[in-house]
Amino acid sequence: MINLSDKDALFIEQISLGLCKDPFAFLGIHAVTKGVIIRAYLPEALTVTVIDEQANPIVQMQKIDERDFFAVELSGKKTDLSYRLLVEYAHITLDIEDPYRFQSHFSDFDSWLLSEGSHTRPYEKLGAHLVTQNEVGGIHFSVWAPNAKRVSVVGDFNFWDGRRHPMRYHSNSGIWDIFIPNAKKGTLYKFEILDRDGKIRLKSDPYAFFSQFRPDTASVATGLPAKVEPNEQRRKANEPDQPISIYEVHLGSWRRNLENNFWLNYQEIADELIPYVKEMGFTHIELLPISEFPFDGSWGYQPTGLYAPTSRFGSPEGLHHLISKAHEAGINVILDWVVGHFPTDEHGLAYFDGTHLYEHSDPKEGYHQDWNTLIFNYGRHEVQNYLSGNALYWVERFGIDALRVDAVASMIYRDYSRKDGEWIPNKYGGRENLEAIDFLRKTNAMLQAENLGSATIAEESTSFAGVTHCVKENGLGFDYKWNMGWMNDTLRYMSTDPIYRKYHHNLMTFGMMYQYSEKFMLPLSHDEVVHGKYSMLGKMPGDCWQQFANLRAYYGYMWGYPGKKLLFMGNEFAQGREWNFQESLDWFLLGEEGGGWHKGMLSWVRDLNHLYTKTPALYELDYSPDGFEWLVVDDAERSVFAFERKAKNGNSVIVVSNFTPVVRENYRMGVNQLAEYKEILNSDSVYYMGSNVGNFGSIACEELPSHNKPYSINLTLPPLSTLFIVCEPCIKSNKAKQNTQKTVVRKTKKTKGK
Repeated sequence: MINLSDKDALFIEQISLGLCKDPFAFLGIHAVTKGVIIRAYLPEALTVTVIDEQANPIVQMQKIDERDFFAVELSGKKTDLSYRLLVEYAHITLDIEDPYRFQSHFSDFDSWLLSEGSHTRPYEKLGAHLVTQNEVGGIHFSVWAPNAKRVSVVGDFNFWDGRRHPMRYHSNSGIWDIFIPNAKKGTLYKFEILDRDGKIRLKSDPYAFFSQFRPDTASVATGLPAKVEPNEQRRKANEPDQPISIYEVHLGSWRRNLENNFWLNYQEIADELIPYVKEMGFTHIELLPISEFPFDGSWGYQPTGLYAPTSRFGSPEGLHHLISKAHEAGINVILDWVVGHFPTDEHGLAYFDGTHLYEHSDPKEGYHQDWNTLIFNYGRHEVQNYLSGNALYWVERFGIDALRVDAVASMIYRDYSRKDGEWIPNKYGGRENLEAIDFLRKTNAMLQAENLGSATIAEESTSFAGVTHCVKENGLGFDYKWNMGWMNDTLRYMSTDPIYRKYHHNLMTFGMMYQYSEKFMLPLSHDEVVHGKYSMLGKMPGDCWQQFANLRAYYGYMWGYPGKKLLFMGNEFAQGREWNFQESLDWFLLGEEGGGWHKGMLSWVRDLNHLYTKTPALYELDYSPDGFEWLVVDDAERSVFAFERKAKNGNSVIVVSNFTPVVRENYRMGVNQLAEYKEILNSDSVYYMGSNVGNFGSIACEELPSHNKPYSINLTLPPLSTLFIVCEPCIKSNKAKQNTQKTVVRKTKKTKGK
């Protein structure tokens, strides 16, 4: 007969009420004077027998409390005894391992690192991990919930009953953990959290590597993805002196199943997307957010599971396959990374342990008015650790080559989209979010220190100084920044009727005033083709011919202008309607229904990409004044622009744009070299559905000063066009490259009567 002490009675009371923070101090195997005592809490069990490894019975346990607590003392045994429990229920008998005989997966050092926010890879400890302890396979579960009264793991393995597996609490870190023997890969689970107000909260795992398909919200236990080793090709492709042309993709609407309008899975996407991107000449793919999210209409920008690739398109292994196929094709993969806010869904991070754990408690700091979301509390070490660890996770475990950080401006300014009185100044009285700035700097510095070849890109819409400056120089440490100013100015210009463009000439040139203050990317992203902004084609004025000509000319200007390029899917063939995340792109436009116009645009973008990637003058010196020179900058009356792009070896390319529908014959323009010039690409070529006005390939140069240059060339500028021109010495010194560019050289002839 086992006698219960007052302490034993207190444990039984606390465990049965779900109030015990350390069930391991009572349950499981413990040393006593003459041997060991084994205790178990098994709700609804009729009998419990201790058995050995061969399932031989050792002894039947005594029911020590009517609330289904069992115990037995074994003389002469030690706490390293290997045993199991044979549990008889009303309709079934189960042979189970006792989870309370296994030690914690956490060391004191792990707990210290996690509480300090300095654990570089917190995902290797927190969450659900398939492990083996004492030669028994199972899953180790852990979660950070410092203010909870009790946390239990619930799932398939325990009938979703929070009484059965209360977890161990680590007071020095606020982490709860337990090892569930024999739990298998694919197990569904959640954390049942009893908050300090006595409310039960059922939460998905913040560190889950996979989740159920919405609307279900359980986490799915799966293995930590294998590491993807970096290589020199991928590392080099992110460098500022390399060509970067990004195809931005929403996986749910790029292409869909024609029979049921449902999504393609990761493998199907890989089979179709990668060859297409390769043929189009893009160097990078940028994926809109793929961390698990509950609402399709958020496009992924309101994630609830940062570590879980969305189950919409398949498993994490499927995503691995997609990225691997991109790498095999020489294409780098960029991921949109959302760490500025998160949704209020009950199963997610909001009010996680009954307190504002991941978010600020004051809505002036913690609530995002524009998106009805919550803002991370970057001042908490554990929150910073959760987020920065996620950056490394995607890079190291999936081979993501760059992270495009969403909505940076909303992170670094406390008054972002707020009126006076709706925000709280920082400790110095300023508007900067010092904690968010610290987080971004630390994350960028950490990724650079890991030396995995990854890059970070900021979507930052303000004039905040030093976004792409190194952390040591007080910068944020990003590699690139979206040039939102250039995008807005140039689109405003292009949407203006050509007859009025001369009054807005500076919109196309102003970007050069700040071009070298940051390492800029030129983005024509998804944000510009939704919410009534029209498609790229729809922004262009004029009739059908003029709209397409305008857009071709604009793309040519953009591909010639300094800065890496980004184009959202569908823009490459000038989809006529706005992007709809619920439907496939209008691929039918590339057939007869498109009248050839869209196919011509597709060919133009493809040829721009191939010319760009094979012409160092167009990318090597993007971030140096030595790589750019205006040749014609002040011809507002005729809306003509011309500039020269230069490579490190002195080779150059001249880009000339005429943004009126008027043919400019005998347009004299100053140049730097006396040589024979050659038109190598013309947006007005009939090949692209243009009017086929051009310069017959070769262009003579004369010792006739113009535009403050000693030499000049006499051009025919097609209507609404962009030309790419090289000089003969450049061509002769680079014959190999000329041969590879034959596919993009279009000799144009004047059409009859021109």
